[in-house]
Amino acid sequence: MDKYDFSGWATKAHLRCSDGRTIAANAFADDDGKKVPLVFGHQHNDPSRVCGHALLENREEGVYMYGKFNDTETGKTCKVLVHSGDITALSIYANQLKQNMNYVTHGVIREVSLVLAGANPGAFIDSIIAHGEESDGHYLHRRRD
Repeated sequence: MDKYDFSGWATKAHLRCSDGRTIAANAFADDDGKKVPLVFGHQHNDPSRVCGHALLENREEGVYMYGKFNDTETGKTCKVLVHSGDITALSIYANQLKQNMNYVTHGVIREVSLVLAGANPGAFIDSIIAHGEESDGHYLHRRRD
């Protein structure tokens, strides 16, 4: 398994998003274990905005993710921004949505984005994972416990 740089909630269930939608529990259960691009600001049509990948983990309370930065300039910049705490919010782009009114019951996550402000109030980076000789992938610090 890859060594991941950070983790957090890609989306949380039962919270109203800024677009008026609410994600149901297990709406993205089919994405459990899936690896998707990690991008900056939902710019998934621009390869230069890909800064790594995210491993998705479906949980009852939402979709948790483990993020790994790549060695591109974008990846290096985003890593600094996340590690310094300048970027703390996450967001997803999903399609093939099934809804009951404004309640999303199913969809397919296509990417996870680092964003300045996310639509889902529960989507945020909660842990930075340290690596190196003195660290074995231990948490450097946790946010918003």
